[in-house]
Amino acid sequence: MIELNNIRENHKEIIKRLKIKNFDGEKLISELIDLDKKKREIQTENDALLNKRNTISKEIGNLFKSGKSEEANALKNETKSLNDNIQELKDSFSELESKIAEILYQIPNIPNADVPLGKTPEDNLTIFENGEIQELPENAKPHWELAKELDLIDFDLGVKITGAGFPVYKGKGAKLQRALINFFLDEAETAGYNEVIPPLLVNEESGFGTGQLPDKEGQMYHATEDNFYLIPTAEVPVTNIFRDVIIKKEDFPQKLTAYTPCFRREAGSYGKDVRGLNRLHQFDKVEIVQVQHPKNSYKALDEMIEHIKNLLEKLELPYRILKLCGGDLGFTAAITYDFEVFSAAQEKWLEVSSVSNFETYQANRLKLRFKNEAGKTELAHTLNGSALALPRIVAALLENHQTENGIKIPKALIPYTKFDTIN
Repeated sequence: MIELNNIRENHKEIIKRLKIKNFDGEKLISELIDLDKKKREIQTENDALLNKRNTISKEIGNLFKSGKSEEANALKNETKSLNDNIQELKDSFSELESKIAEILYQIPNIPNADVPLGKTPEDNLTIFENGEIQELPENAKPHWELAKELDLIDFDLGVKITGAGFPVYKGKGAKLQRALINFFLDEAETAGYNEVIPPLLVNEESGFGTGQLPDKEGQMYHATEDNFYLIPTAEVPVTNIFRDVIIKKEDFPQKLTAYTPCFRREAGSYGKDVRGLNRLHQFDKVEIVQVQHPKNSYKALDEMIEHIKNLLEKLELPYRILKLCGGDLGFTAAITYDFEVFSAAQEKWLEVSSVSNFETYQANRLKLRFKNEAGKTELAHTLNGSALALPRIVAALLENHQTENGIKIPKALIPYTKFDTIN
């Protein structure tokens, strides 16, 4: 969340910047400033009463030492009234803190100055394209037909076992899935990321820490009896490793990678855009996460972008990079770049990765800090990216690499699949 002192000092500029996200924060921020003012007034009043109580306590001690018990007891009665007032102020202070936190959770991150204006995905800026969009044979098929014909993925069986959006991978389809996971993890390790295997369920505190709660509550599967949430992305458990942590300056950067299944309800999704692997409720993904010194986070963001470009080029897929406009930017992100691959048989672009810098927004929720050269604590910066999400990568591989003799496996992937063709 945005730091309260930043809102206090720069509220006009923050209101202006949030409009880039099409968020009208004037009312909320005005209310926040009023509550913060009342909280600080109560703090001042409480400090004065505490000082007064300390002074009286010393006087009581001196009176007892001097044998003036009657006067001492009279002052003790006065402290009882003071204690009641102090407790009332404490209760009011706690209530105001809760109201302030509730409002702060509703305010999205401030977009970076480089975020373009716009309201819809159509306003996103294409900043890079790579690879030629190839012409497929006349009898080219979409991935869901190829998957059925080659017995790679059984969508109907997934519906029988669970429901729509839970496919069953079979044979070479399962091997391709496993090969991609291992390929992505090995590439991340080569790039300096340390692998972790995190839990697939997280508690409420973790959801609030990375900003999935309360913003994306309806998109997550919720185990209500234990109040756990199935993770929508490995970003949640991996970033929460650093919750309530003070990192030593010399330990920057922290670079972690994780493979996990991911679970998203995707409420309201229907139609041709969700067919096959285009949109699932359960899917596999390899995530990369960085915790950075604020001075280096945008250099790290560029490195993450290059890492994902390298993966897509090794998979021999045509792709483009979009800089998201304010209206399409996520609640917690300061800036986001989306990667899309071209699905030749469907003749459309499919998102396969988002890379974001959250600056201090998540770190403030997580209380993720470091000590600067002056010995004062500062908030770190957090970043994450999909490297990569598998379903649409599999869809694009099947469609783009289909030939009359079967599906050709990219050269970089053959050591992992142990086969060069699916037929």
